[in-house]
Amino acid sequence: MARSFTTEARRTQIVRAAIETIAEVGYSKASFARITEKAGLSSPRLISYHFADKNDLLRQVVLEVFGAASEEMTPRIDAEPTMAGKLRAYLESNLRFLREHPAEIAALTEIGPHLRTADDQGYTSVDSQDHSVTGLAEILADGQRSGEFRDFDTRSMAVLIRASIDAAAQRVRDGSDVDLELYQREVVTAIDLAVRAGAAA
Repeated sequence: MARSFTTEARRTQIVRAAIETIAEVGYSKASFARITEKAGLSSPRLISYHFADKNDLLRQVVLEVFGAASEEMTPRIDAEPTMAGKLRAYLESNLRFLREHPAEIAALTEIGPHLRTADDQGYTSVDSQDHSVTGLAEILADGQRSGEFRDFDTRSMAVLIRASIDAAAQRVRDGSDVDLELYQREVVTAIDLAVRAGAAA
């Protein structure tokens, strides 16, 4: 059954408050009481009404952040006619999202080690990255078929690329003073040199 507009608005309000609370105080201190206060609600019971438990709320936070990132990244990637352009757009838009959404990234990196699946199994870093790695590997394979990229193991290269993005996310979470615009420029250049046809193997 579809949720009402009011219910969706309340859930969105709670998720936003959870993101801000986790970003500010960390996972362990982000109690329903703190999230309630951040959301301006009268009681933690209102959170329990909309979410089964803390893990249910955390999963929704992850979906919200991934959804927001996809909305910003996908049109830019799809607009590029070449695989090299798509890879560059992926890197630039992903790193731009990190730069422009520090609270979301801080919350996401805090949540990661604690998130559980629907059958109460722990997510691993491999689980959380698998979708992104697979999508990247497909872009890289298409680039090899088009002759834009040199021959290499696409999955290994995709893992390496994701690692460069995840390292930036960790620095955002830790409040590092790294210049993300400069970091973005250097990562894009380094990856381009690593994958382009004619580059040294």
